[in-house]
Amino acid sequence: MEIIEKINSVINGWVWGPPMLVLMGVVGILMTILTGIFQIRHIGHWLKKTIGSIFKSKEITAHTKDKSISQFQSLCTALAATVGTGNIVGVAGAIATGGPGAVFWMWIISFFGMMTNFSENVLGIFYRKKNAKGEWTGGAMYYLKYGLGSKKHGKTIGLVLAGLFSIFCFLASFGIGNMTQVNSISSNMKSAFGVPTWITGIVIMVAVGVVVLGGLKRIAAVTEKIVPFMVILYIVGSLVILVTHITSIPAIFAAIFKSAFGLKAAGGGIVGFGIKQAVVMGMKRGVFSNEAGLGSSVMVHSSSNVEEPVQQGMWGIFEVFADTIIVCTLTAVSILASGDIDLVTGHLAEGVESSNLASAAFGAMFGKPGEMFIAVAILLFAFSTVLGWSHYGSTACEYLLGMKATQVYKVVFTIATFGGAVMGQNLAWEIADTLNGLMAIPNLIGVLTLSGTVAAITKNYIDRTFHKKDVKPMLSAYEDIQKMQEKSLASHK
Repeated sequence: MEIIEKINSVINGWVWGPPMLVLMGVVGILMTILTGIFQIRHIGHWLKKTIGSIFKSKEITAHTKDKSISQFQSLCTALAATVGTGNIVGVAGAIATGGPGAVFWMWIISFFGMMTNFSENVLGIFYRKKNAKGEWTGGAMYYLKYGLGSKKHGKTIGLVLAGLFSIFCFLASFGIGNMTQVNSISSNMKSAFGVPTWITGIVIMVAVGVVVLGGLKRIAAVTEKIVPFMVILYIVGSLVILVTHITSIPAIFAAIFKSAFGLKAAGGGIVGFGIKQAVVMGMKRGVFSNEAGLGSSVMVHSSSNVEEPVQQGMWGIFEVFADTIIVCTLTAVSILASGDIDLVTGHLAEGVESSNLASAAFGAMFGKPGEMFIAVAILLFAFSTVLGWSHYGSTACEYLLGMKATQVYKVVFTIATFGGAVMGQNLAWEIADTLNGLMAIPNLIGVLTLSGTVAAITKNYIDRTFHKKDVKPMLSAYEDIQKMQEKSLASHK
């Protein structure tokens, strides 16, 4: 374990060094500019077409008869994978290490990450294909292979990057999507209810197996029930804390902004742990939470029954917005309102552990039931993340080894949940961080290279939707699928 820890530490330091943070920022900023600041200029439109459409259009939520899943199911499955322990334990760890300023950098990476996620989904729909079972299958490996691969001299590099992304995604599914999540469940169940980690491991392993071995349709059917319930419940609990600490809100936000830039407090002390720690931890945990730039959630978004790439892109914007701007912010403010973090120095209160910050915050408000609430929230968040990531790993496995290998993968993935329950927490998170970074590199290269394609597809959509121009829609990179999607789109009008 010590050898693994040392090797991982070296790789992690390289992967999450300045070049990676700059690359993530550059891609997000570039896509924001190329799409005309879509997340701001068309905020009313994408809110209407995403969360607003759930209550107006049955097509958004209706279960499909074919092998695809509904737009709402794709969102819930993607949110299941993103709204996980990163929203609770990850945010707490970021604040404990980077000070209150880490929250600000979470917001920044998420604002631009909205358009990175948008771009991934647009490319995912545009380059997706149907497999032997008639299911939509797509992801970064497909737009790397067929998108980047179609560029001049890009065939080999496209194939190599697609293969690397799939390998890293396959491995990451056991880290971010499995071990870290189950580890958080087992440690919280032990501290809140006294349940031994091995018992939690067995129960989770059985529950995961029942759902995962049933395929994407079963995963989507479960996540569309769990995700809305758990998110709404957690938001309500957090809002209660905010309302009761309403007078502390100005001081909390002042600390966030001061610490973000390493400014000195009125008393002369340095806020937080310096700007570097705030930036690095905020961005790392922001990415861990919403996964924008990883190219992960696009694999489930590509299975949606949608015809318009931009429509699914807008679900990607909402996904990051809901995950980080809403849920992570509520967690952060709840923690900072609890008094367990000194708003001036950024130091933890004596006797409080970073992993238990959220639990302590809810415990201070609601007593023991508050601590139990966080344990149950982590259970639901983490369990749903495991389900979502099982599909990502399965898609990577299908790309690398073919469809027959996916059943073996699902069995191994299910068994691995037990290992996650009993392993050390720090190492699990550090390995997950490294694999996240390795996944992001080929994906971000693909998005950067195909940024012009995303801009063209977005302009095409804007011209047809807002300017009412009579232009041919850009729905697929393949002529046969383009014609099929055009016919389907016309039938809905």
